[in-house]
Formats: sequence, C-alpha cells, structure tokens
Amino acid sequence: MFAKHGMNSGFSSLASSAVLRRQQFLIRSLGSYSDITHLKRMEAVKCLSGGTSFEAEAENVLRAITPSLDPTGHKGQAGKIAVIGGCREYTGAPYFAAISALKIGADLSHVFCTEGAATVIKSYSPELIVHPILEESYSISDVDDEGRRQISKKILSEFDKWMERFDCLVIGPGLGRDPFLLECVSKIMTNARQSNVPMVVDGDGLFLVTNRVDIVSDYPLAVLTPNVNEYKRLVQKVLGCDINDQDTHGELLSLSKRIGGVTILRKGKSDLISDGEIVQSVGIYGSPRRCGGQGDILSGSVAVFLSWARQHILSTERKPTISPTNPTVLGCIGGSALLRKAASLAFEHKKRSTLTTDIIDCLGQSLEAIGPAS
Repeated sequence: MFAKHGMNSGFSSLASSAVLRRQQFLIRSLGSYSDITHLKRMEAVKCLSGGTSFEAEAENVLRAITPSLDPTGHKGQAGKIAVIGGCREYTGAPYFAAISALKIGADLSHVFCTEGAATVIKSYSPELIVHPILEESYSISDVDDEGRRQISKKILSEFDKWMERFDCLVIGPGLGRDPFLLECVSKIMTNARQSNVPMVVDGDGLFLVTNRVDIVSDYPLAVLTPNVNEYKRLVQKVLGCDINDQDTHGELLSLSKRIGGVTILRKGKSDLISDGEIVQSVGIYGSPRRCGGQGDILSGSVAVFLSWARQHILSTERKPTISPTNPTVLGCIGGSALLRKAASLAFEHKKRSTLTTDIIDCLGQSLEAIGPAS
C-alpha cells in the first residue's frame, strides 16, 4: 500500500481516513494467529484498502530505480555503501545494515567501526570490508586533550581517503553513545555534507542528530529513519511539543520543513515519509514479528535505493519516469517496501521463530519477484 499526500490535501490522508480506521479495526478484531493465518490477514488488509492498487505504485518505484544487470558493467557501478557504526557492545547492527546492502544488489559494502568490534564483524562475513579506525573514550583514557585532538584528526583523515568512493553513508547502527566517538562521527558527517555524499541516519546516529540538529539541517541528501521513541524525542527537540497523533502527516511535514527539507522516514504500522514538500505512505503488510535488527535492514536498504534513484534521475536527464522525483524520498519508498515484502515472506516460512537473518535472506527473492534481474 503506497499513497501520496500534498501540502494542501486537508490531510484527508490514508492515516486519518475512514478506510484506515476500518482497516485498523479489522486487524485488531482478527485476534491471535491461532485464529487466522498470516496470509488471510494480509488479504483482509488488501480488501479494505482497495485491493493492490496502492501497493502496485510502490512496486513501480522499485522497478524504475532498480538498475538492470549489465554484463559490460564493472565492480562498484551498482553501488558502494559505507556503514559507520559498531563498538564493543554492538556488532550485529552494522553487520545487518551492511550485508543487507549487498543482498539487495550493491557491489561493495564497508563498515567503519572501533577496533573492539572489527574482528567480530569480520567473522560474520568475508563479504564486508571492515575498517577499525574509530576510537572510544575508554581506549584513550590516558591521553591528554591535545593527544585526543590528534587522534580525532587522524580518524577524519583516514575516513576522508575513502569518502569520494561512496555513493551513500549509513550512520548510526551499533554506534553507541560514547562522547568522543560521537564527536568524531559528527565531523565525518560535516565532511560528507561538504563532499555532497548522501547519508542515512539511524540508531545512535539519531541520538547524535537530536542533540545536534545543525549537523543535518538544510542538507537535502540526508535521511533520518526514527522509530516511535526516536521520533518523539526529535519532535520534542525541534518542534518543542509532544507528538500529535491526530495530525501525523501535518506534524511530519512541519518537522521536515523545520530541519530544512531533510527527508524523514517515520517507522510504524505504515511508514510515513516526508521531505518537507509532500508526505508519502508505505503500508504494505509485513510481519507481526518484531525481532530486533529490522531497522538496520531498512537503513542499509534505503542507502542502496537512494543511490540507485540518483543514478536513475541522472540517466533520464533529470526527467525521471516516476513520481516523486526526490531521490531521498524514492530511496525511502524502495527500502520500506522491500523490507516489508521480505519480512512477510520470511514470516510465512518461520512464523514465531523469524529472525532478522531470515528477513535478510528473503531480500533478494522479494526484489526478484518485483523486478527480475533477467
């Protein structure tokens, strides 16, 4: 399910419509999964939302921006993604984001993490290129202020060697909240802006941005992907109020505008996406299984589709065959739709035992069903 809402729509949108209220009521009424199968629940949602017409539009976006496999192409043309995250405590999140990018079709996926996370992440897959360049406060506890400045400068210099190679950065999965580490990452983000490199901010990257909104403010190639709690903190920080559940589209539109046109993907029952000009909804039914790590899949997926959307717009001489035309919004639509398709497919087979790795394994098959590689 995919719907579009303009600024002057009166917000007679999917989220506030009688259609959605009936849909939500039906879902609540269906009871436990011992009473109805996952497939029947999906069909019930489709019937109340007018069949598959909305969903088909999201699929059209995926078909349009996913590049065909060219036998004359070379390594890197299908996307080079860098994930900035991974510390002693968190190694799964950056892996999920990076490997998802590869499973969708990116050619190269890098992870920039701390030394304590590097060996662990490398052991998950030989497909990832892992750079142990980040530092946490505990590892430099005996270093004075000048020494810390030099270490920070070295980290930035090391990352800048790679910056121009990347099509998109994913900032935040497994990053942690160490003050020194966050300060270094904020400088990396500033340099990325200067180099015009797109960035998808998730997880602890959102903690950083919420406290330093200026890092992404007025940067049109930035995407924020908050969950319900992260979104609540962002609204309180930027708009100075609590969440308004009666005007979700208007609030999201205002939030994006206030941050200067940054694209925001608000995760929820239906994912809401806004760049400050329009609001989009992606409500393809996914899975009731809420295992941790799905947000990491989403961030890696959005990075790939954002990169592909930019390529698509350039290849059509800035006259894309699809709407909207903002590559960050298209990337969010693609990432959201594919994750939901893959989660649904994984749940059909694994039910309660569905894990994030099962969903990742279904990414390729789900995309192939929408846009065959050959």
